[in-house]
Amino acid sequence: MSRPPLQPGILAPVPAHARSLWFRIDDVAGVPAAMRRLAAQPLGDAMVVGLGATTVATLALTVPGLREPASTLGSTVSVPHTPAALWCWLRGDDRGTLLHRGRALAAMLAPGFAPTAALDGFRHDGGRDLTGYEDGTENPVGDAAIAAACVDQAGGAPPGSSFVAVQRWQHELSRFDAMSPQARDAAIGRRRSDNEELADAPASAHVKRTAQESFTPAAFVLRRSMPYLDREAAGLLFVAFGRSFDAFEAQLHRMIGLEDGITDALLQFTRPVESAYFWCPPLLGDRLAL
Repeated sequence: MSRPPLQPGILAPVPAHARSLWFRIDDVAGVPAAMRRLAAQPLGDAMVVGLGATTVATLALTVPGLREPASTLGSTVSVPHTPAALWCWLRGDDRGTLLHRGRALAAMLAPGFAPTAALDGFRHDGGRDLTGYEDGTENPVGDAAIAAACVDQAGGAPPGSSFVAVQRWQHELSRFDAMSPQARDAAIGRRRSDNEELADAPASAHVKRTAQESFTPAAFVLRRSMPYLDREAAGLLFVAFGRSFDAFEAQLHRMIGLEDGITDALLQFTRPVESAYFWCPPLLGDRLAL
């Protein structure tokens, strides 16, 4: 499979550090000029850009597949929808450098956009969640990663686009600490010691709830999630790229019990507190194709 003009940071490995910035529209008249300035910047793998529905509408663009999250009515689990006009995922090796890059980005986007939130992520213990379990074990790689994350010619949106769901999950680590090692493994469906899947994992185990090949059609996404620490709050910034939002929503709806009434055992110690959808435009050369 030839590589499409996908933003390269989507396929690049999770970095040592990252800084997510969310923006709102501050001056509608200034949005087109702000986006022209952003699109004029060479885009390597140091940043991924996602446009929210309000920005797409303001630019008078048509992006089939960009939508609001599907309803989660009927579940006992609250999944807050916190839309944003723009999401920029800055990637690198130094937190201070990311801070200054974010400041320069916010200045460049003004007055069209104003920042509303920032969150620093980091790679923990070689790629583990703060609970100590390996994250993204079954992530697709190579051509399979491209197929999962990238809109193809028949996808409606421009080929090379990607759709991304960004969710902040806040862990209650004291609850997790109170669980026995056996209960923790059962909740994940893998042993923390060697990452092996449990043959007798219960139906509520996370690996059972989200086994991508168990859906019809298969629900493959490309995860680029990272732990975060925000004052006293800590957890996982879940980032899932897909050729549509369908696979992500299929997994989420099974996790919160909409499919069969069984909720994911992860919900014993973590919960979603923010959630938004974005469209990641393809590239033209090394610039955003808008």
